[in-house]
Amino acid sequence: MAEIKSHEFDGFLQGAVRNHRMFLIYGPDRGLVSERAAAIAAKTKVALDDPFSLLKLDAGDLNSDAGRLLDEMNTIGLFGGEKLIWVRGAANEKGLVDALQILAGRPPEASFLIIEAGDLKKTATLRKLAEGSRAVIAIPCYADDIRALNALIDNELSASNLRITPDARQRLLELLGGDRIASRNEIKKLALYCRDVGTIDDTHVNDIIGDASAISTDDAVDAILKGDADAYLRAVEKIVSSKTPIFLVLQGCLRQFQLLDVMRAEMEEKRVQPAQVMQTLGRHLHFRRKPVIEQALRNWDAPAIAREMNRLQAAILQSRQRGALEESIALHTLLSTTLQSARKA
Repeated sequence: MAEIKSHEFDGFLQGAVRNHRMFLIYGPDRGLVSERAAAIAAKTKVALDDPFSLLKLDAGDLNSDAGRLLDEMNTIGLFGGEKLIWVRGAANEKGLVDALQILAGRPPEASFLIIEAGDLKKTATLRKLAEGSRAVIAIPCYADDIRALNALIDNELSASNLRITPDARQRLLELLGGDRIASRNEIKKLALYCRDVGTIDDTHVNDIIGDASAISTDDAVDAILKGDADAYLRAVEKIVSSKTPIFLVLQGCLRQFQLLDVMRAEMEEKRVQPAQVMQTLGRHLHFRRKPVIEQALRNWDAPAIAREMNRLQAAILQSRQRGALEESIALHTLLSTTLQSARKA
């Protein structure tokens, strides 16, 4: 079994990564999955700008052509040298699993394989295969904890010769989390706007990243959870007119579903009712929001919460990759979540 934990990844990247040929990178943090896949790709030394050396595939394509991955992995490049096959959007596709099982038994000598996957459960065949093979490195990617976020803040701000006050750091930590690429981009934006300031305080964080209309943002998230499309549209109109980035609602909605996921697990593990979970895990919530969250716990089961988190995380990553469409992506995704909530209610 070869699994690289989050705290081990940086050391692995600087040391042993070239000793391996196949990597499965998976987890709920799509941005971190993408970032780590790109870091490993760079370490392979394969020319990433050469179409004869790098081939990117969508996992869905392999189901209709199960032998393609094997053919590509075993084909020598037109001009020789090593190749990199980079598969994205993997879940548990049979064609991909079958091909990886064969490759794990006969590891390639002149090709690298990187597979980007979503949040694979422990029982997922693709994950079990990778974790049980010496030839495949499994790299789980979960949402950054406080230590990782602090390190990210320090690295990005030190590169711009900036310092940050304790209050500003705490405020920034409250606004970051769900997705590594989104967090990194927000910190870079903060550093760009404060490049001549020297020391960042909480005013800078609130003006540049913070929610300029926190109440309306909460209103939007609550409307989404209640499935109230009219209230959602009113809240969004207020947010847009106040120049507040709609991305903050997308991020806030993801955090709310992450909390629901934790609460649901607690309910099922201890066999308790939503009201009891709210007394422990929901103590920090504003009293006006507690009935909304409690009702959402009754409406959404664990599999549905997991699917919605994956969809929101995918939207966050897509909005960062396609900045010009950020608002459209966020609005479309959030409206879809609102309609899902309405059906469940």
